[in-house]
Amino acid sequence: MTIPKEIPDKWFPVILPLKWTKEGLKHKKSRGGAEEERRVRGNDREYNEKFQYASNCIMTSKYNIITFLPVNLFEQFQEVANTYFLFLLILQLIPQISSLSWFTTIVPLVLVLSITAVKDATDDYFRHKSDKQVNNRQSQVLINGILQKEKWMNVRVGDIIKLENNQFVAADLLLLSSSEPHGLCYIETAELDGETNMKVRQSLSVTSELGDPNTLAQFNGEVVCEPPNNKLDRFCGTLYWRECKYGLSNQNMLLRGCVLRNTETCYGLVIFAGPDTKLMQNSGRTKFKRTSIDRLMNTLVLWIFGFLVCMGVILAIGNAVWEREVGFLFQSFLPWDPPVDNFLFSAFLSFWSYVIILNTVVPISLYVSVEVIRLCHSYFINWDRRMFCNRSNTAAEARSTTLNEELGQVEYIFSDKTGTLTQNIMTFNKCSINGRNYGEVVNTPGAQHKRAQPLDFSSWNPLCDRDFRFYDESLLEAVKMGDPTVHEFFRLLSLCHTVMSEEKSEGELMYKAQSPDEGALVTAARNFGFVFRSRTPGTITTLELGKSVTYTLLSILDFNNIRKRMSVIVRTPEGRIRLYCKGADTVLFERLHSCNHHLMNSTSDHLNEYAGDGLRTLALAYRDLSEEQWAEWAERYRGADKATDCREDRLAAAYEEIEQDMMLLGSTAIEDKLQEGVPETIAILSLANIKIWVLTGDKQETAVNIGYSCKMLTDDMTEVFIVNGHTVQSVREDLRRARERMMESARSRDGGKEAETQWGGACSQGNGFSSGDASNCSPNQEKCQQPQAIPASVLEAVSGEFALVITGHSLAHALEADMEQEFLDTACACRAVICCRVTPLQKALVVELVKRHKKAVTLAIGDGANDVSMIKTAHIGVGISGQEGIQAVLASDYSFSQFRFLQRLLLVHGRWSYLRMCRFLCYFFYKNFAFTMVHFWFGFFCGFSAQTVYDQYFITLYNIVYTSLPVLAMGIFDQDVPEQRSLEYPKLYEPGQLNLLFNKREFFICITQGIYTSVVLFFIPYGILSQATQSNGVPLADYQTFAVTTATALVIVVSVQICLDTGYWTAINHFFVWGSLGAYFTILFTMHSSVLFSIFPKQFHFLGSSQNTLAQPVVWLTIALATVICIAPVLAFRFLKLDLKPQLSDTVRYTQLVQQKKWKPGGRGGRRVGGVCGSRVGALGRLGRGGGSRRSGYAFAHQEGFGELITSGKNMRLSSLALATFASRHSAIWIDTLRKKKHTAHNAPPTADGSPATSQAPPLSTPSSLMGAQEIMARNAPSQAPDLSTSSSLPGASEMRPEEVGQTNEDPESSRTCSDVQLNRANGGQVY
Repeated sequence: MTIPKEIPDKWFPVILPLKWTKEGLKHKKSRGGAEEERRVRGNDREYNEKFQYASNCIMTSKYNIITFLPVNLFEQFQEVANTYFLFLLILQLIPQISSLSWFTTIVPLVLVLSITAVKDATDDYFRHKSDKQVNNRQSQVLINGILQKEKWMNVRVGDIIKLENNQFVAADLLLLSSSEPHGLCYIETAELDGETNMKVRQSLSVTSELGDPNTLAQFNGEVVCEPPNNKLDRFCGTLYWRECKYGLSNQNMLLRGCVLRNTETCYGLVIFAGPDTKLMQNSGRTKFKRTSIDRLMNTLVLWIFGFLVCMGVILAIGNAVWEREVGFLFQSFLPWDPPVDNFLFSAFLSFWSYVIILNTVVPISLYVSVEVIRLCHSYFINWDRRMFCNRSNTAAEARSTTLNEELGQVEYIFSDKTGTLTQNIMTFNKCSINGRNYGEVVNTPGAQHKRAQPLDFSSWNPLCDRDFRFYDESLLEAVKMGDPTVHEFFRLLSLCHTVMSEEKSEGELMYKAQSPDEGALVTAARNFGFVFRSRTPGTITTLELGKSVTYTLLSILDFNNIRKRMSVIVRTPEGRIRLYCKGADTVLFERLHSCNHHLMNSTSDHLNEYAGDGLRTLALAYRDLSEEQWAEWAERYRGADKATDCREDRLAAAYEEIEQDMMLLGSTAIEDKLQEGVPETIAILSLANIKIWVLTGDKQETAVNIGYSCKMLTDDMTEVFIVNGHTVQSVREDLRRARERMMESARSRDGGKEAETQWGGACSQGNGFSSGDASNCSPNQEKCQQPQAIPASVLEAVSGEFALVITGHSLAHALEADMEQEFLDTACACRAVICCRVTPLQKALVVELVKRHKKAVTLAIGDGANDVSMIKTAHIGVGISGQEGIQAVLASDYSFSQFRFLQRLLLVHGRWSYLRMCRFLCYFFYKNFAFTMVHFWFGFFCGFSAQTVYDQYFITLYNIVYTSLPVLAMGIFDQDVPEQRSLEYPKLYEPGQLNLLFNKREFFICITQGIYTSVVLFFIPYGILSQATQSNGVPLADYQTFAVTTATALVIVVSVQICLDTGYWTAINHFFVWGSLGAYFTILFTMHSSVLFSIFPKQFHFLGSSQNTLAQPVVWLTIALATVICIAPVLAFRFLKLDLKPQLSDTVRYTQLVQQKKWKPGGRGGRRVGGVCGSRVGALGRLGRGGGSRRSGYAFAHQEGFGELITSGKNMRLSSLALATFASRHSAIWIDTLRKKKHTAHNAPPTADGSPATSQAPPLSTPSSLMGAQEIMARNAPSQAPDLSTSSSLPGASEMRPEEVGQTNEDPESSRTCSDVQLNRANGGQVY
C-alpha cells in the first residue's frame, strides 16, 4: 500500500455534522459542495454514479510530460536567488551597460536549474511508478453476478469485492459475510494505527449468510452513512434492506490499508473509494520543506540586493557629478558612446553597469556549492556503518538532500510508540502467587548475578511453546507438587482472556491474540501445564496437567477505560460457579475481601519491585458464587443489557455489583521489550535539550507505561498531569490546574518571591485563558478574574520536572483555536509529553501547532502508515523501516531501522552538517565581499566609469577555480570535535538550536570583515604602488601592475583565512588549498604568456604583465603587508575569545589535546580510556532501581472491550503499566545564559526591579549533563569515555571537573575520579 506524497485540496472537504431527521439521514450538499451524507446502493453502479463519488484511483504525482518543464521552471523561479540571477543575465545581454560577458552568469544558472529539474523529475517518476503499482493491483469484483478481476483503479462505490487471506483491502468496505463462523474476520491494521496485533470485525447477522456470489448478486441494500472523514475509530450509518433498517458501526467496516489475516474469504460493499478512504484522508499533504538557513538566505539575498542597489546609486551619482564637472573636458577627444547624450543618461547606464559588476557579492556558485555540500553530507549518512542494522540488513538512507543542516537544530521530536520505541513483543517474566515472588528478569541493568538457564518445559509438557523462556525452577516445582493456589493462578490465566486458538495439527497450537499481552499470559499458562485448547460461543476447553477440562462460559464482564479490568464467570465441570478477574491493582485491591489484607501488602511489595524493573503488572483475583447469587445477578444483567437508555451505565453498575469480595491470587509482570538503546537515546537527546513528545494511537495506560520504561517519565518527577476530560470545560480546567500546580511548585521551591513577582505582573493581562473566554465571565468580576494568565516565558522558567499525558478526545478540544495556546504553554513547560489515543491527523495537528507557535525545528519519527501525516508535517520526517510496511519510509526525509540511530543522526551528522554549512556560508560571504568591494573603492578613482579592477577572466575564475574548492572541502569535511565527543557531550548540540553559528549578526560580522579586507587590499597597494618604482627607475603605478598585485594579495589573504577557519585537516583540504594557489599562479602566468598572445592577440592584451609585476620585491612586500593587516586582527580576536570566553567545543578540544599529550607514544591508551570512571556507570545503571510508585493498569487496544460479542469468538486486547527511572539533565552554563537571554528578549516580563526572572532546575541526581552523557555512552562505547582531570586549566573547564559532577553515593567505587584513573594509567595500570 503506497501513501500519496501529495493530496489536492479537494480531497479534504469540510466535514459538516450529520443531520438526523425522522426519515433518517438526508443526502444534502453544503453551499461549498462538501458532502453531508453518503448513499450507496449495492450492485447498482447507475444509481451510485449520480452522486459523482470519487473513483478508487489515486494520483500523487506533480507533473506529466507536457507540464513538467513550465511547472518546474515556475517553481524554481519562485526562489529569490534564481530570479535574481535571471535578472542579472538579462542585464548582461545589453551591451551598453555590460562590462562582463554573458556566459559568466548563464552557464552556472543553467547548471543549477538543470540539476534541480533532474532531481524533481526523478522524484516524480518514482511517484508515478508507485501510483501505477497500487492502481494496477488486482481485486475480485462482483459484476452481473460473476466475479471478475478488476484493477483497483476501476473499483467503484457500491461494488461488492471478494477478499482472500493476506490480501490488502482495496477500499473502505462494509463487511457483508465471511468464511468464518458468525460473520467474523480478522484484520491487521498496522498501516492505519501502527498496531501489529490482530483485530476482529463482524458482519451484520442479516448479511452473514450471503456467502456465495449468486446470493450476493441479489443484494440491493442501501447504506446511508456519514461523509468521508479521517476518524479511524468511528463509523456511523444505517443499512436499509428488505424494508428493515440496521445500525452500522466501525466494527462492521474494513478500511483500506488493512490486511485480511486468518480468514479464508470475505465479501464487502465499497462505501468509500480512493481519496475518500479514511487512510487517504489521514495521509495529509506534502509540504515543500526548506531549512531555516534557506529562509534566512532568501532574506539575506534581498538585503544584499538592496545593498547592491545602494552602492550602484552612490556610484551612479558619482558618475553624474564627474561627467558634469570633469568629463566634459574630454568630450573633444573622448566623446560619449551612443546613445548617451547627457550626464544623467550616463549615470543611469552606469548604475546598471555597477549592478552587474558588483553582483558577485552573491554569486550563483554559492548555490551550486551548497547543493554539492548537502549531497556529500547525505552520502555520509548513507555510508555510516554505525547506522547499519545487521539484523535487517538495512542501512540508513538520506532520502532528502536539502535538510541536512536542519538536523543540527532540532528542538522537538515527535515519536510514535509501537514499532518505533518498542518491538511490540511481550514476555512473561515474573509473578507473585500467594505472597511468594517467582521469576527472574534477564538482562536487568545493574544486575550482578550470573544469568540463569531457561527451564526445559518440553520434557513434561508436549504442548509447550518452545520459544517461551522462564528462569525460576521453583514455580515449575510448585505446579508439579500440586500447590492449589498456583494451579488456580494459571487456571485463571487460561480462562480469563479473549484469545482464539487454532490447532493446525495435533499438538501444534497457534494463538491468535488481539494483544501481545494476552498472548504472553496465555502462553505462560500453557507452558506451566494449563493449556487453552479451544472455545465455542458457550464453552472454553483447556488441558490441565494433561487432563481435558471444559468450562461453561456464563458471562463476560466487559472492559472499559473506567473499569480497567475484565472478568469471566464460568461453571466448572463439578458445577461450581466462579468469577475470575484480572486488571489494574489500583482498582482490583479496592474490591477484595477484607481477609486479604496481609496478602495484599506482600503482593504490593512485589508489584513495587516489578515496577522498579519497568515491567507491566496485573493483579489476579477470583470469587465463588452460589446458584442463587448467579441467578439474581444474571437477571439484573439481562435487564441492563436490553436497556435502550443508559445501557453502558446500567451494565457498569451490574459489573460493579458482582465484582466484590474477591480473593486475591497474585500478580503478573510482563516486559514490553523496547528497541535496543531506546532509554539511552532518549536520555542523551534530553541532555541535548531536545524535548521528546510521544504521539501514539495506543491507550493511556500502555503509553504511560512505555514512557516509564524508556525513561521519559520517572518517579523523581515533581508531578505527572493527566488530561482526559471529555468536554471543553473539563479540558480547560485540567490545563489550568496543571499550570497552577507548576506555579505552586515554583513558589514553594523558590520561596515564592520570584514566581509571584512574575506571575503577579502577568495577572493584569487577562482572565487566564484567551480573549474568547470573556463570555464565560460571571457578573462578579472579582470571581471571574481568579484564573490568571501565566505567560509562556514564566512557565518555561518554572523550576521542576513535570510531565503531561493527554488523551485523544481531550486533545481534540485542546487543539481548538481558543485553547491551543493554553495547551501549548502547558505542554512546553513539561519535560515529557505523551499524547495517547490520537488519530494520524491529530498527530500532524500537534506538530503543526508547535511549528507555528514555537518557531522551533521539529522532527517526527514513525514506522507505520498512521505516522505519514505527522512525518510530512514536521520540518524533518524520519521513517523506521520496521515491520509495518514502508509507508513511513516512502514519506520520510531520512530512514533507518532502529530508533537508537537517531542520536547519531542528530548529534553527529546533524551537528556536523550545521557546523559545516555555517562555516561555509560565513567564509563565502566574507571572501566575496572582500573580492567585490574593491570595485566599489576603485570607482572613486576611475571616474565612476564602471571599469573593473581585475580582468574578466579573473572575475570568472575567482569563484569557480581559485577559491571554490578549499571552502567546498571545509564545508564537506570540517569538524570541531570528533564524533565520539559529540555523543559524549550532548550540550555541544545546543548552539544549533539557538542558531548561534549563522544568523543575521554573524552575517554582518562576516561582511564587515570582508569590507575591511577590501579596504586594505585596495588602499595598501594603491598607496604603495603610486609612489613605487622598479629597480631601473620605471614607475610601477600602472593599471595592470595594480590589478595583478591586488588579485594576488586577495587570493593569498582568503587562502590564509580558510586555513584559519578549517578545524579538521585532511589530505583533500591540503590538496585543494595549496592546489588552488598553484592553479592561480599557473593560470596567471599562462594568460600573460607569449603563447596565448600569439594565438589570441585580441583577448590577451597584457603580455608579460604578471611576470614583470611579481618580479618586483616591493610588490611582494606590499602583498605581505596587506596580508598581515588583514589577518592580524582576526588572530588577535580569536586568541582573546578562546582565552577569555571559551565555548564548550573549545574546552572539549583542549581536554582532548591534553589527553593525547599524556598518552604514551605506542601505548594502547585508547583502550584504557574505557575504564575511566567505569564504576560510575554501574552506579548510574542502578539509579532508581530500589523501588518506586507502582503503575499498573489494564491496557486494551480499543476504547472499550467487546465482551458482548465474545460468544461469537471476538477478541479483545490486554496490557498493563510499569515503571523506570533515570537521572535528570542540566545545561552548560554558557548555553543556559544564552537561552535565558533569548527567552527574556522575546517573552519574559520584567520583575519588580526590571530584571528578567530566572529559575534553576533542582538536581535529581548528582551526575551532570556532561559526565552523565559519558556514563550513558559508556555502556555501548566504553572506550570513548574522556579523561577530564586536566581540563580545569582552561577557563570554563571547571564546569566539567569530575570531582564536582561525576560522583554518586551509591557505590564506594563511584568516588574514584578521573584523576585517579589518570594516575593509574600513568603508572601503567589497567582500569576496570
